[in-house]
Amino acid sequence: MSDQYQRGLDVMDEVYGAGFSKSLDGQSGAFLDETVGHLFGEIWNRPGLSTRDRRLLVLGATASLGRADLVQVQARGALSGGDCTPEELHESVLQLAFYVGWGNATSVHEGVSKAVAEHTAHQNSN
Repeated sequence: MSDQYQRGLDVMDEVYGAGFSKSLDGQSGAFLDETVGHLFGEIWNRPGLSTRDRRLLVLGATASLGRADLVQVQARGALSGGDCTPEELHESVLQLAFYVGWGNATSVHEGVSKAVAEHTAHQNSN
């Protein structure tokens, strides 16, 4: 395993929560290699923007796709990493609604709500 790939795995765990990279065990291929090594090992690791800044940019881009599942992954990471509060994520939904369309924002709301519910349940169980 290259240093860049390992750095990518470490950054993935920082961005999405401790142990996230373990979900990739047994997977391989060029797409995964580029995602881990380049996107997370290089791009997410660059100076100039904080993890929170990068996450909000990705949340906005993902919102334009109307993909609740991908928004949920970002929101879950934002909550576990302390990048955003539930209130900030819900406020982001309203802000994005006027830029990505109400239909897409409905999916964003769904993803954020699921992530917040998971996060709250996890906090209450500890």
